[in-house]
Amino acid sequence: MKISTVKYYIVDALKSLKRNRTVSMASVATVAATLFILGVFLLIVFNVNAGVEELGSKLQVKIYLKDDLTIADKSAIERALDNVQGVSEIKFEDKGDALEKVKKQFGEDSKSLVQGFEKKNPFPNAYVVSVEKPEVVNSVVKAAEGLKGIEKIKDVREIVDKIIKITNTLKVVGLALFVILIGVSLFLIGNTIKLTLYSRKKEIGIMKFVGATDWFIRWPFIIEGMMLGISGAIISTGILYYAYRLVFLKYTNALLGVNLISPHFILSTTLWQFMLGGLVIGAVGSIMSIRKFLIV
Repeated sequence: MKISTVKYYIVDALKSLKRNRTVSMASVATVAATLFILGVFLLIVFNVNAGVEELGSKLQVKIYLKDDLTIADKSAIERALDNVQGVSEIKFEDKGDALEKVKKQFGEDSKSLVQGFEKKNPFPNAYVVSVEKPEVVNSVVKAAEGLKGIEKIKDVREIVDKIIKITNTLKVVGLALFVILIGVSLFLIGNTIKLTLYSRKKEIGIMKFVGATDWFIRWPFIIEGMMLGISGAIISTGILYYAYRLVFLKYTNALLGVNLISPHFILSTTLWQFMLGGLVIGAVGSIMSIRKFLIV
């Protein structure tokens, strides 16, 4: 493709955008809104996933043991837990350790609570199993269930399941909104292109008559749609970056122990993805509108 031809396409597209500036602005705004909402949901999902992974590294399964536990039973439990992939630490906590934990937890109030417990300690011996990821909790529980010498298994699967369900719900809602707004974006971009096509219908007919190819006619309109899409992508990324940066700076210190995704992620990763998405939305919207006008 010659440079002069490309220049013609771009100049023609810019003229068309100027001619239909009101509808063009509406198209850009819709693409920006579509990608912004997608970005918000992506950031929520990424931050929740990061939180789940971080939580996973701190999750523990507590396996309480019976008082009549034999050495053979203890060895069998240790072997079963050792064989689970994703277990980061297995720690044996005896009755004395459990009692000391309660004392530290309740401070001065513990004196009345644990009075007499030194003589007859009611707390059971236990294995405290730390895992690398939330999913490993299920594997630990399955490995321990049914083994001799185990009194009770205490885990946090309900909390993990709730977090995963919330994440999945956010993904579904975000995807549904994205699909709806993609449709609106394609419709508005298509209408923008149609306005230009209607005003130039005779010109297109003459171009076809003198031998212009379909692609020669198509390109200015496709470039116009792509310009609309990429403009919306840049605007949405800018708004998303500054909005998220404010939230990040305000809450990152308040949420101690929770690592939020850096705003730089938006500029380094989301920007080019949104620009690519805007180009595709604009190109598809244009191509869908042009088809019937090329039948002369």
